Amino acid sequence: MSNGFSAEISSRICKHMNDDHADAVVIYAKAFGGLTDTNAAEMLSIDAQGMDLTAQVNGEAVPVRIQFARVLVDAEDAHQTLIAMVKQARVKAK
Repeated sequence: MSNGFSAEISSRICKHMNDDHADAVVIYAKAFGGLTDTNAAEMLSIDAQGMDLTAQVNGEAVPVRIQFARVLVDAEDAHQTLIAMVKQARVKAK
């Protein structure tokens, strides 16, 4: 990984998202991965260019890669970007 995204940072972000914001991970899969039938999802990794998820769709695990709109700089940039993406998806859903 590059641009301030070590394996440890990716692991920490993924654990936090999966443990504390599982609903947001489902939103990413639906809104940005195009998997509208997702009922659960897990963040597997994150790097400066995007994130890898596995989504449960009709009982099957489906891998999905979501590219960010721009290359991220560090973990704080990832934090702010993930928040902005959830807000954007929620606005679109209304």
